[in-house]
Amino acid sequence: MNESSSTSSRVLVIIPAFNEHETLPSTLAELKQTVPTFDVVVVDDGSTDETADLAEANGVICLRLPFNLGIGGALRTGFRFAVERGYGRAIQFDADGQHDASQIAAILAPLEDGADLVIGSRFAGVGDYHVGRSRGVAMGILRWSIQRLAGQKFTDTSSGFRAFNSDMLAMFATDYPIEYMDSAEALVLACRADFDVREVPVTMRERSGGQASNRSFRLVYHYLRVLVSLANTPRRSRTPKAVAS
Repeated sequence: MNESSSTSSRVLVIIPAFNEHETLPSTLAELKQTVPTFDVVVVDDGSTDETADLAEANGVICLRLPFNLGIGGALRTGFRFAVERGYGRAIQFDADGQHDASQIAAILAPLEDGADLVIGSRFAGVGDYHVGRSRGVAMGILRWSIQRLAGQKFTDTSSGFRAFNSDMLAMFATDYPIEYMDSAEALVLACRADFDVREVPVTMRERSGGQASNRSFRLVYHYLRVLVSLANTPRRSRTPKAVAS
């Protein structure tokens, strides 16, 4: 999992992390065992625990943010790093143990078939992942709204298990939303810019430690805010792919 001198055809795993010292070592160990040839970068989002030190102790690159930006800001930092280092593919992967590294091949495969962004869906018929009633209702409203705003149906708009090609990384390195519910806004941005966005079914686990960022009492306010934001997201033209000389 060391930095490679030839990265254009390689995959970077981007792990945004905020106070994940309980779960990060096991997550990194699983990645090392499952995808040993992939590079890994941990974006420490202003943690107050040993997250950054543990990342470096496990031999991966750690980008330390001076204060907490939120997951959107941490991801944009990771995307920018991927673009600057010339990676052709990237995986967004949680530090909390929810994501199963054995599912990485499933979300990478559509990139080879022309997809720009691939979402690993918890609700597409594989596994038995469950959410609480209030959160489930809110997620359903968000799915319905995004289908109409993006013109495409998704079963899991908030999944943080995603794969990106170089064109998608280039856009998100500068334009990735940094507010709460960034994952939903990112889907609308990508679809409205005519990127090829797909979903694949994956299995996920419950988080094995730390504290979830989505607390029930925040859901109503933030879902309303994100719907207003999405409704005002303008369409934009996709930058044409460079033609190889």
